[in-house]
Amino acid sequence: MKTNGIKDGRMLLLLLVFLNGCGQGDAGDGRFQTVRVSQGALSQTVTASGTLGAMTSVDVGSQVSGKIAALRVDFNSSVHVGEVVAQIDPTVYQAALRQAEGELASANASLTLKRQNLERKRALLPTGAASRFDLDQAVAEVAQAEASVIIREAARDSARANLGYCTIVSPVEGVVISRKVDLGQTVISAMNTPVLFSIATTLTQMNISASVSEADIGRVGVGQKVQFTVDSFPDEEFIGEVSQVRRAPTVSQNVVTYETIIRVENPKLKLFPGMTAEVSIQVEERQKTIKVPNLALRYSPPEGVAIDAATATQSGKVQRLVYAPAARGGGLRAVPVRLGISDGIETEVLDGLAEGDAVVTATLQAHSSGPGFLPPGPPPAQ
Repeated sequence: MKTNGIKDGRMLLLLLVFLNGCGQGDAGDGRFQTVRVSQGALSQTVTASGTLGAMTSVDVGSQVSGKIAALRVDFNSSVHVGEVVAQIDPTVYQAALRQAEGELASANASLTLKRQNLERKRALLPTGAASRFDLDQAVAEVAQAEASVIIREAARDSARANLGYCTIVSPVEGVVISRKVDLGQTVISAMNTPVLFSIATTLTQMNISASVSEADIGRVGVGQKVQFTVDSFPDEEFIGEVSQVRRAPTVSQNVVTYETIIRVENPKLKLFPGMTAEVSIQVEERQKTIKVPNLALRYSPPEGVAIDAATATQSGKVQRLVYAPAARGGGLRAVPVRLGISDGIETEVLDGLAEGDAVVTATLQAHSSGPGFLPPGPPPAQ
């Protein structure tokens, strides 16, 4: 029994020491938990969601219809300017070119005959074997034959171009990120050009297209630093920079957002097009400022606690009240403060507090089941 009494006494002593160190903080009254106002760096951010994409992506299509006879590249293939990426069956277009060439040859032969006839009419005119009307008619027939040759030349050039379009080449140097056709598939070029491949010029530099709400877009500007994460690497933070803020609004379910383009370096090719990025744009930063935990700003003292009257700040503009332990009487002292930027955890104090001041964050309370604390209440009236 004696041994048990000693053990119980030691446990009670340790518990009292723990509560004295953790519950009271820096206050003289054990009913309040306090923290010290500190000085340091603070930044305010705007959060948004966006999608990663290539800086420049080119859709390679077909200007003619036909069956895909060959595919020379696939997903992730590197291509160069002018490299053949696909081939459409050229049989029909080869026949069309031969037909156009034949019609041109016929038109040239007809033109030659008309010109010879014109020369004969001119030679017979002085002898009276041909009339002036015959000569004029021969001149008109030559002009018609020359026009027919021009038309047939244009038809030949068109048929030759269509045959050339059967060979699909890359217009840029880059990487194939999408292939939308298969070997043997028939593509039809009518009102819209069918897309065969999407080629990104580079994936070592990418863009994030982020949707920023109208409430935050006014604080976002070109050149601001951006931190973001993707689901594939949840423990890794990537860096970017705002390169463009587009003024065209997007309305979805009565919510107005603005597209913001963020430039991202991707030297290790870890980021893929289409990934969802959770973006945090740093809109303001303080390197050395007085800051207080937001818990202190949300704290509201319970009923029955003596509170000294608040005094006005130097500027006369009170944004919020925080509470500090009173010098005497075991109560609290209301301190009016002016606030600046916030990172969601701590807030800048422009006026009202100094580094090292103690502020209350919670009310400690002894329950019948053991010691505990009252969580912060709603923010006090401003």
